[in-house]
Order: sequence, then C-alpha cells, then structure tokens
Amino acid sequence: MTTTQSLTADIRIRIGEIGDADTIHRAILAMGRGLDMAGKVTCTADDYRHFGFGPDAAFGSLIAEVDGGFAGLCLFFPIFSTWRGRPGVFVQDLYVDDRFRGLGIGERLLRDVAAWSKARGGDYLRLEVDVENMAAQRLYERLGITWQTKDRAHAAYGEAFAALAGK
Repeated sequence: MTTTQSLTADIRIRIGEIGDADTIHRAILAMGRGLDMAGKVTCTADDYRHFGFGPDAAFGSLIAEVDGGFAGLCLFFPIFSTWRGRPGVFVQDLYVDDRFRGLGIGERLLRDVAAWSKARGGDYLRLEVDVENMAAQRLYERLGITWQTKDRAHAAYGEAFAALAGK
C-alpha cells in the first residue's frame, strides 16, 4: 500500500460473521508467528465456527477491512466486575495485518469494541499484552489503557486445568 493509498483507504469495521472463521484463524496464526509463538496456536477454523457464533457464542469479533480486504481483527468477550457491579469487555486478541499498520486500525478496533460494550451497559475494558510487544503497549497507554500494577494474571491450562476440573 502506497502513502497515497493509505490516505485514501476505505476502512470499515464490522461484526464478525461465521463466514469469517477461516480469516480469524489465519489472523491468529499470523499473530502467533509474529510473536514467535506459532507452536502454541492449536485451534482450528472449526473451533471458531463452533464457539464464536450463535446464541451461546463464547466470543465476539470485529473485522477491519481496507478497500474490501481483511486488515485486522479484535476478538473479545463480555466480562463482569463484581466490585464495580458493571459489565465490561475483555479483548483477547487484537491483530492488524502488517500491510495496514499505521492507519489507526488497531485504535479503531479498540474504540469500536469499547462502544460495543458501552451500548450494553459496560464501563470498562481489559486486555493483556505480551511483555515484549512494546508497540502495542505504547498504543494502549496512549489510549488510556493502563498497566494494572495490583493485578496479576493466573491461568490453568492442559493437565493443570483437567486436574482442577476433576477430570
């Protein structure tokens, strides 16, 4: 994309649809490669089709398009703060294709997911970022998404989760 094209690019953000499952999968694989963690991505496009759409969807997605082609993804899910007594949104993945970086797509995706949450009574947004992804951290800080020094994420995966679940 040339500088002239970037200034005139038609950027569109829309809600993801079941037909986007393959695109979502490709974006997550590209993100994994970009973070040198491709081996950790074990999902399939069918996982996204199964869990991301319909009345019991486990996540939502926003798709960014530039001139009709895929440019970025925000994968998110609703959350609730028992302390605040309010819903919010957790951004699981934010991805902008290398060809479209610098056009403000990541910021637009975050603003749109925040607006999505606000329309449903939400009043906060949370996300996590890879400690080495300084460009993303700078973007988040610029948008007022600050590092929470009092919180620490904990997780149980694989065998640890199975043992916790009693299986």
